[in-house]
Amino acid sequence: MANWLWLGSSILLCLQWTVLHLSGISISPEWQALSTGVAIFGAAFLLSWAAELAQLDIPQSLALAFLALVAVLPEYAVDMYFAWMAGKNPQYTAYATANMTGANRLLIGVGWAAVVFTYWLKTRKKFFNLEPHHKIEIFYLSLATIYSFLIPFKKQLDLFDAVVLISIFVFYIRAASRAAHVEPELEGPSEMIAHWGEQPRRVATVLLFLFSAYTIFISAEPFAEGLLATGRTFGIEEFLLVQWLAPLASESPEFIVAILFALRANPGASIGTLISSKVNQWTLLIGMLPVVYMISAGQITPMHMDNRQVEEVLLTAAQSLFAVAVLANLSFSLTEATVLFVLFSTQLLIPDPRFRYLYSFLYILITLGMFIISKDTRESFFSLFSRRTRT
Repeated sequence: MANWLWLGSSILLCLQWTVLHLSGISISPEWQALSTGVAIFGAAFLLSWAAELAQLDIPQSLALAFLALVAVLPEYAVDMYFAWMAGKNPQYTAYATANMTGANRLLIGVGWAAVVFTYWLKTRKKFFNLEPHHKIEIFYLSLATIYSFLIPFKKQLDLFDAVVLISIFVFYIRAASRAAHVEPELEGPSEMIAHWGEQPRRVATVLLFLFSAYTIFISAEPFAEGLLATGRTFGIEEFLLVQWLAPLASESPEFIVAILFALRANPGASIGTLISSKVNQWTLLIGMLPVVYMISAGQITPMHMDNRQVEEVLLTAAQSLFAVAVLANLSFSLTEATVLFVLFSTQLLIPDPRFRYLYSFLYILITLGMFIISKDTRESFFSLFSRRTRT
């Protein structure tokens, strides 16, 4: 019964905006942002269940690439809209990087930490270990993170960045597809649908994909514009709305599914999914921004960033570096999760640009301290770069 309620509620969340969109009814920007945000929230749930079910029917080598693309679709839709508009109106450039940095930092500062907190509340165990195959994700995340520190110094995203980051994504998929096959662990409605039988399951999977993708397609533009209009109406900085509210709509379902796995005392599956999402966002998603920007602009030209965007990208890269150091030894503790969450949450309270630089250096300083003090962290990190890990 609970699974049917989850499935039905998610479909209704999508339908409320679909009906408004098709009927042509005009609503205020605030309600437009709310309605489309809720629709993206529901679609993200449907998409995640469809992606889990698809693993039962497509080859492993294709499944990873397919699921990686699906995982970033909600964020991709909003970010690509802003990147496209930025090619025609430079004012939109800031919003593309706002959504991207917000999604990345939420994923680590809230999503990763929440898995550890939930697992501790359930089992009272203060740490858990990851499976060795997660070294692949951590290695490619470290590559993307190291490269990302160049972007703030250049103050732009260009074609070279796109080539490097998308190449890292392609090599990640190639390495992951060669790893040992791990049977998907289904949860909630996807587990229910999996028991329907082969043909009904496949039909349901296709319908979930099509409906959720259509919902995201018709919601991305009005959601983005609704957020901006809402900010102007209520005197709230548009950058902050795009940076934090937009990712919440698309990231929350993934967080909830991860927490459900943690409640089942399976934190490895939870954090594994979130690590993969982080790799996807930090490679494919960022790499596509300058590509879409240049297509929209009709010329090969870099997407320039102002000082605020530079600060945000640097802070996101620094947080990512610390996260890599935390997971390098394939162990995640309650203390490490607390530090991640505290650093993330406190930086939100201080809007001064100087503090964004301060927190960036603090992340880097803590990471260096871990390398100097902990031999295990140091050796585990450098072992990621062995040939066996890359392949």
